[in-house]
Amino acid sequence: MNDTHRIVVIGGGYTGMFSAIRLAHRTRRLRVQITLVNPSSRFTERLRMHQIAAGQRLADHQIPDLLAGTGVAFVRGAATAIDTDARQVVVDGGAATLDYETLVYALGSSTDTGKVPGADVHAHTLNSPQTAERFAARLAEMVGGAVTVCGGGLTGIEAATEIAESHPGLNVTLISLDEPATMMGGKARAYLMRAIERLGITLKTGAKITKVLPDAVELEGGELVHSDACLWTTGVKVSPLAADAGIAVDERGLILVDATLRSTSHPEIHAIGDAAAVRLPWGQIHGTCQSGMPTAQYTADAIARRLRGKRVEPFRFGYFHQPVSLGRRDAVIQFTKADDTPGRWYLTGRAAVAYKETVSGSPLTTYRLSKHMNVTTIVSKGTREPAA
Repeated sequence: MNDTHRIVVIGGGYTGMFSAIRLAHRTRRLRVQITLVNPSSRFTERLRMHQIAAGQRLADHQIPDLLAGTGVAFVRGAATAIDTDARQVVVDGGAATLDYETLVYALGSSTDTGKVPGADVHAHTLNSPQTAERFAARLAEMVGGAVTVCGGGLTGIEAATEIAESHPGLNVTLISLDEPATMMGGKARAYLMRAIERLGITLKTGAKITKVLPDAVELEGGELVHSDACLWTTGVKVSPLAADAGIAVDERGLILVDATLRSTSHPEIHAIGDAAAVRLPWGQIHGTCQSGMPTAQYTADAIARRLRGKRVEPFRFGYFHQPVSLGRRDAVIQFTKADDTPGRWYLTGRAAVAYKETVSGSPLTTYRLSKHMNVTTIVSKGTREPAA
């Protein structure tokens, strides 16, 4: 009889990587076998995809190198099915099958190009280094011309400002149904809007996109915005893998979890990051690295505690900042309350640039340190009081 507890982590992004490395450290004296599954051997720094899109070259971090010395096995391949009865993960349609006693589901999310006609054909995304590099190649071959960035969320803002700064000869238009950065306080938002104006970005708000054409973006009412290159940053979708496996999910496909981030239908499955529908006393968390890393840390600790027969406390977390880069030479940081509403304090300029760079680089630093010590990523545990 095999008395080794087999843990499989599917998804090697920010949360999956952190959970695997921390688990290895926390269970180093137990009979545990940890396997990380990911389609690519390259670790994707999602926080920096807009830099690649603007033509910048980033370091090539390889997953096996990040895992070196942890004892975690790496399987390169896509998890294509989960057999919850047999407790097996099927990789690449059957090329490999991995047995598990505990499964950590960390597949994350991607930009949804399926809801607006033409977006899947004519728009680029930041879903991977490869898609961002293809967009960068398109910008590099343009002499003048128009770039449209669809989506006025923080990703769209960072992409538009990065492109405008790196390619001053291009006309950049940011198209958004809502006003950008409404989640920020008035002063921080005013600073951000001045940066958009300073970089010469045309802002079109209140504009619902109805179609993406080869050379234009069509808005409701028939207006056409000329576009030689379109970047799509709005809308989020998750993998259907959990739903297809019969795991309980919400209307968006996120795994329903209990207070300890275990699946409500299959408690041997832990969901973290963008894959989990995490409800806290003040509200539901949204998919960001800021919330994802703490879910990974908590889950690794919770699994280790259960393996030792110890009690697990409910997950607690609160937001504390909204860091936004505005090109390489400017940024704005809005400090927040636990529920992600703006607080009193904010940071701008060079200090904000240094702060944002520290934030963007912190996951890799955390991985390296976590091989040897317990590093915390939970700055705020929020409040115990229910949301108003």
